[in-house]
Amino acid sequence: MKALFIILCSIGALTACSKKNDPMQNMNSGPNPPSTGTVPVTGTTTDTLSYLALGDSYTIGQSVTARESFPYQLAAELPGFKVTEPTIIARTGWITDQLINAIKSSTINDKTYDFVTLLIGVNDQYDGYSKDNYRIKFAAVLNTAIRFAKGNKKHVFVLSIPDYGVTPFGNGNEAVIGPDIDKFNAINLDESKKAGVIYVDITAISKQAAFDLSLLANDRLHPSAKMYNQWVLKLIPEVLAQFKK
Repeated sequence: MKALFIILCSIGALTACSKKNDPMQNMNSGPNPPSTGTVPVTGTTTDTLSYLALGDSYTIGQSVTARESFPYQLAAELPGFKVTEPTIIARTGWITDQLINAIKSSTINDKTYDFVTLLIGVNDQYDGYSKDNYRIKFAAVLNTAIRFAKGNKKHVFVLSIPDYGVTPFGNGNEAVIGPDIDKFNAINLDESKKAGVIYVDITAISKQAAFDLSLLANDRLHPSAKMYNQWVLKLIPEVLAQFKK
């Protein structure tokens, strides 16, 4: 996360950056060009689905391998389908505005995908951006996600913002951070309902890290592969429900 990323840099967990001049350098970060590769899945496959993931550090899987991130796990574990390697536009530290700008400057604007995930907003909250600004920008990027999903609103899956207040990085400020995250999530939930997309609440899962550090990566802030898998287990039935025969 942007400001989170700055502080993590100071403890040697991440690459150094600054809020005003953020090189956003991360080995696992996007935007990535579309790929024709396929993530192997088990069981009988019937159709091939293309997948676009939009977001920030939670989407690229900061501090875990790319294959352990939730987009790759989702692609690998979706039963009955062959999912092409996820196209990812995400980077540690991005606020919603930066995701919007990255999409505009990417090479995918003339492309569409069978389904899209969107998870963005934690850096807007952490960096102190207004909730009114977040609502406007989230609605804008959500409309873009729908366009990428061939205009099919039910093929866009919005994930709620995790609660980092329960992590060691939160430094015991859960009582302040959690309620503020809830307010940002109330906004993305409201806009998701208005747009008619699928909303998947993974915030409750993230709160379990208060009691189980195995749900966190080594940086003690971002999710581990184990937590990402729990997100995927919530996503799978939602995605399958839209693509079942």
